[in-house]
Amino acid sequence: MSRETVGIEDKIESELKGTTLLVYWEMLKADKEHAGVREVQRTLGLSSPSVALYHLEKLRGLGLLTKDRWGKYAVMRRVKVGVLQFFTNIGRFSLPRFLFYAVFFTTALFTYIIQYGAVTVDSIVVMLFGSFASIAFWYETIRIWKRKP
Repeated sequence: MSRETVGIEDKIESELKGTTLLVYWEMLKADKEHAGVREVQRTLGLSSPSVALYHLEKLRGLGLLTKDRWGKYAVMRRVKVGVLQFFTNIGRFSLPRFLFYAVFFTTALFTYIIQYGAVTVDSIVVMLFGSFASIAFWYETIRIWKRKP
């Protein structure tokens, strides 16, 4: 990465906080391609359209949104900074990245228990490992989910 790219990423990370982050999060998960000022204001319960406009323009100034000739905004660039780096976008849904690991280890554990239900020293070790991995990933998934904007 060039110094200029790193500088832009640092600026975006320092500016993308609070209400601006909430507006960006809402734009990322919006099921429509474009959203207007009043739409964003109503969805987020902002006090006035001017507050929504301020944050939309701030995001546009950072190069994250575009504005069409009808005054509608759309996501131009997705960035993974701050808490956003712990989420994966699937369509309009943003899911914690650890969720996939949690589901995998939990499924593997239950499959093992169902397939090889016999209790041996080896099976106890496998079940302990699977249980600890599942618990750790579910803990991280819930922790990250609580931090979402």
